[in-house]
Amino acid sequence: MIQKNSMPLTPYRRRAQYAVLAAIACATLLFGCTTPALKSPTAETALPATLPAPAVAPLSAVPATTSVSGMPPPAPREFRAVWVSTVANIDWPSRADLSVAKQKAEIETTLDRARALNLNAIILQVRPSADAIYPSQLEPWSEYLTGRQGRAPEPFYDPLKTWIDSAHARGMELHAWFNPYRARHSTAKTPNVREHIAVRNPAAVKAYGKTLWMDPGEPAAADQTLAVMLDVVKRYDVDGVHIDDYFYPYPITADAGPGDNGLSATANRPEIDFPDEPSWGRYVAGGGKLGRADWRRDNVNALVARIYSGVHKEKPWVKVGISPFGLPKPERRPAGIIGFSQYDKLYADAELWFNKGWVDYFSPQLYWPAAQAGQAFPVLLDYWMTQNLAGRALWPGLYTSRVGDKTARAFPVEEITGQIDITRARSVGGQVHFSMAALSQNRDGLSKTLAANQYATPALVPAMPWLDKNLPAQPSVSVSSKADLPAEITLQPGAGKPVAWFAIWSECDGGWRFMVKPAVRSVIQPGSDGKCKAPGKVVVSAIDRVGNESEKTVVNIMRKP
Repeated sequence: MIQKNSMPLTPYRRRAQYAVLAAIACATLLFGCTTPALKSPTAETALPATLPAPAVAPLSAVPATTSVSGMPPPAPREFRAVWVSTVANIDWPSRADLSVAKQKAEIETTLDRARALNLNAIILQVRPSADAIYPSQLEPWSEYLTGRQGRAPEPFYDPLKTWIDSAHARGMELHAWFNPYRARHSTAKTPNVREHIAVRNPAAVKAYGKTLWMDPGEPAAADQTLAVMLDVVKRYDVDGVHIDDYFYPYPITADAGPGDNGLSATANRPEIDFPDEPSWGRYVAGGGKLGRADWRRDNVNALVARIYSGVHKEKPWVKVGISPFGLPKPERRPAGIIGFSQYDKLYADAELWFNKGWVDYFSPQLYWPAAQAGQAFPVLLDYWMTQNLAGRALWPGLYTSRVGDKTARAFPVEEITGQIDITRARSVGGQVHFSMAALSQNRDGLSKTLAANQYATPALVPAMPWLDKNLPAQPSVSVSSKADLPAEITLQPGAGKPVAWFAIWSECDGGWRFMVKPAVRSVIQPGSDGKCKAPGKVVVSAIDRVGNESEKTVVNIMRKP
């Protein structure tokens, strides 16, 4: 993504950077550019008063007043995720100098807000720049966590484990998000320590503008990224791993002024090529036959394939996700779609990865309005649907942080709610929001609107049968009742394969209520909130780590005399 981890959030740190990045793309495209072609949408095309109505009814809440007969409907399924950025302290922690107590409090507050919105997945940035927000023998602690690279939290705690445990306790998945190649962000303030790859193996890292970048052509760089990801998979109970769109770096131009990171693009400023001459020279000297651009793409392709196979070899149930830049390669684009080419500039052959099934879910960053002709959201979504040859999950990224951002390019709330409806009209099955800040701040009432409408009811993450088709055992469910007290329902996983969640339907006043709970022995009391005068039956199923659902267990509640 174009600076996903330095978006112009509150405070709007990098607004000017997006404008100049857009200028780079327009200046370098051979086929022209009428709108900023990078991540940030523009206001050059006016938004319609309302977005097009979906072709079919979207996923909706299941209210308690729904009439029922016998068994409840199937559990609602939709991936509802949000990126939580740590780089530059965009989302968490809010500052690099926070105490451990305040860091932990922010974790709980963030997750409570996500849970109140009925989100079911957090995509947490755990490796911003070849560093870590967890204890690692491979890379140093991130300065965005403690204010200085290499400094551990004091008193010590493990932030990643805290995030995982707290998310799971609320019925949400936790996916670990890694920047695959960035070694130093332009906002970094403290020096790299000896554990950092730029110090340990400087030949694998190149300076590019005000950033440091791991050279994808250096085997040591790819090995490092893969080792870091597999280390997290081995040691932590993550539900997924995730990489973004930072492959080869977004291009910068020559003659950059102080402080602009080389991004002041004009038509007469040539792009600076990535300085990978040593690795390219070794490839050619070794008899390599690919051209330089194809060689670069092959370097990235190889790592993507290794990540997919390596993660599933370690833990077959851990999902692998990629969030590439949202525009197709130029020769495949639908009519009217224009803009930056990740295929030619980032050397990212995203279509290949999706076609080959080297992902479990694919989240292209479709960060433009539905009515912006050159990058129209529904047109791009339809294109990526045609590329899903392997039958994987397609859950697009939405530019939710554009809501209420106080610029001319701000989205109205209806843009995001409308894009959710568009995904549902196409039965896509999910969305990922960038980023948590907009939702936490309830910008322009967005979170309130989502909670009352699109996300009014909890939902399970869609199943991934290509990973595992075996159903888990039915859960054990028992009921007890005491006079004048709500009935107690005890839930316990069945024997056999591990399960992650209980999907619970409770009959209430002639309707059904749905909720998701962690699959551990627990007790619930339907009707204890006082909102149900006549509790009826409870229907429970177990959900395994890839979303398979068990047979249902049904119990009848003994009503109070």
